[in-house]
Amino acid sequence: MPLVAHNNLPSFNRLRGEGVKVLAPDAAVHQDIRELHIGLLNMMPDAALAATERQFFRLIGESNPIAQFYVHPFTLDVLERSEKAQAHIDQYYETFEQIKQQGLDALIITGANVAGPDLSSQVFWQPLIEVADWAHENVTSTLCSCLATHAVLEFRYHQKRVFQGEKIWGVYPHNLVDKSHPLVVDVNTRFDVPHSRWNAVTHAQFKQANLKVLAESDDGCVHLATSPDGLRTVFFQGHPEYDTISLLKEYKREVMLYVEDLRKDYPPFPDNYFGVFEKALLNEYRLRVDEAKQNNLDIPVFPEALIDYRLDNTWHDTAGEVVGNWMGLIYQVTHRDRKKPFMEGVDPDNPLGL
Repeated sequence: MPLVAHNNLPSFNRLRGEGVKVLAPDAAVHQDIRELHIGLLNMMPDAALAATERQFFRLIGESNPIAQFYVHPFTLDVLERSEKAQAHIDQYYETFEQIKQQGLDALIITGANVAGPDLSSQVFWQPLIEVADWAHENVTSTLCSCLATHAVLEFRYHQKRVFQGEKIWGVYPHNLVDKSHPLVVDVNTRFDVPHSRWNAVTHAQFKQANLKVLAESDDGCVHLATSPDGLRTVFFQGHPEYDTISLLKEYKREVMLYVEDLRKDYPPFPDNYFGVFEKALLNEYRLRVDEAKQNNLDIPVFPEALIDYRLDNTWHDTAGEVVGNWMGLIYQVTHRDRKKPFMEGVDPDNPLGL
């Protein structure tokens, strides 16, 4: 069940402080428990790099299977980084070549910043395809988050994401549409998921690609799906890994863009996230910001400290259950030799026997 702090990555200490079980390597070697090695391809921008580590590490570390989890973060060299972020990567991250040499039991691919609507023109496009194709052949299961889902749907299943006109931003209720799949065993049949995106792959596109849709929102927006075999690729279109304050941080960032005249309109509230008190406080702040801008006064401090402790998290327990089920399935079918995806006798085209 515990994470193993196999290097000095600061996220391990942060998670210890939150109560997540993290073992030191010398303690781990004395436990007769099987290891699982999980890769984290972290493509998030510098400001979200460490937070994304913690979010996915936390979900893995809190999952239920009896295993020791070694999480191996890496990124793509083509992504431009600040000096501070690059130093963090150089000190704590592994290279893709090292990942390939040691092998993985599972892989998580995060989202990334995108310039323009066309994914295939992004600097990370070809390197991402290389990682995803390697994992498809050599790793038991790959979990794709948000933009990574859109990318894999495009280059592997020829389903190009659709611009939505308005940003899908907030916390939305979802329903299980396939309650029998092992990934959603004991998961709430109705649960919330945060989303933050301008684009979508539609239900019809998932079906056209012959993918298994497991959960979608009331308006048919797919959140959770899998490849036809049920395990080789798992797709999240939302962000169940988000912290309670993640959308608050995003809202603050958008407000600051408005303050700096980098955004023309004042940002709307994320859907279904702030309560009546928080909205009133933020509306008052907006009036103070506009007054300050009009009169060339100092911009007031964003009231984050008055809001963050009041926010509700209505998605983390279900996210933990899904990731826990995913870890359990990988544990059951993965070969002990990490360079072989499946145990002998497991059908790669139907590893779960569905």
